[in-house]
Amino acid sequence: MPMAQMQVKVVEYGFSEENESYYVTYRVKNLDLKSLKKLKDRLQDPVVIICDELFLTVYFEEKFYPFKSEEAQINPEDFRAREELEMTAYLLELLED
Repeated sequence: MPMAQMQVKVVEYGFSEENESYYVTYRVKNLDLKSLKKLKDRLQDPVVIICDELFLTVYFEEKFYPFKSEEAQINPEDFRAREELEMTAYLLELLED
């Protein structure tokens, strides 16, 4: 099953001056073309596809921004891993028919 190989990585996060909000950008790899198209159609957040990789940027109000907490500042690797797992689960749910 192609979706079992899907990999989600946080590639960037911070505050966007242009959009005046916090963001997290995820790179999603190892999707077949059908899955790429389905996600592009179903995701409401900004999506870019480059060389069969999907880049998804999610914007947050400050109070919901996952990397803002003191705990996230102390151990950002754990928070990055948690965000990747949560996004993987969300994307797999979107891919279900």
